[in-house]
Amino acid sequence: MTLGVNAGDWGKAPVGKAPIEECIDLGGEISVGYATDYYLLGFQMAEDTIWADVNYTFDGLAVPVTIGATYMNSTVPLELDQLDLYANVALGTFAGFDTTLGYTHHYFPEVSGLIPWSPDFGQASLGLRRSLGFADLLLGTNYLVGGPSLGGIDAVNGWYHTIGLEKSIALTDNISLVISGAAGYLDGRAGIIGGAAGHGWSDYQAKLSLPIQLNCRAVLTPYVGYYEADGAHNIQLLPGVTPGNNVHSGVTLSVSF
Repeated sequence: MTLGVNAGDWGKAPVGKAPIEECIDLGGEISVGYATDYYLLGFQMAEDTIWADVNYTFDGLAVPVTIGATYMNSTVPLELDQLDLYANVALGTFAGFDTTLGYTHHYFPEVSGLIPWSPDFGQASLGLRRSLGFADLLLGTNYLVGGPSLGGIDAVNGWYHTIGLEKSIALTDNISLVISGAAGYLDGRAGIIGGAAGHGWSDYQAKLSLPIQLNCRAVLTPYVGYYEADGAHNIQLLPGVTPGNNVHSGVTLSVSF
């Protein structure tokens, strides 16, 4: 998500000095962050997680295409790392919805050394966003493919859908409050170890974020959230990670270039 706000009066050049060079966006972004809890497709996967992401958007094509990579590592309950390689295409507006199509492949190098099969899998996704006036409606559907087969049963196979609302409130020229909530619906099987089969509402999440525009390139975003697992998601996927109700928090620093 990109925050489109101005830096305010402090960004103006002093009288008698040369004007500050315009901040030109070349299409790239680097982000780093920390999360007390990490979630994937509605599952609580790990705790105490650090992560980094780099991506680049090609705007000169018929439609904007973004490619990127995210790496994250958790120290609790075990050394769980994850590498995501992804590509997203902004297809434009259809029936009032801003539409994005994407694909992500999830790699778990350290987990692969602990179990006798590869837990890597792919995720094709479709995202829709539309303003309702009072808030933005967010819809998402994800199809999970390419996971391991355990005793003839695919550990990752099927659909995971989301529906949510998001509201951004400007507090100052460079600080906003973003209020969001979402619910997940599982229709299939998901989970890198063993999997969890189910059909129905699976998780509920709420989040308060505070994006702070530090300058024309950098945004610092602390947040606090609430997560509640239900149905097939209310299981223990990894040792030491206890599902259920959970208050979590984190912070992200994003720099565009």
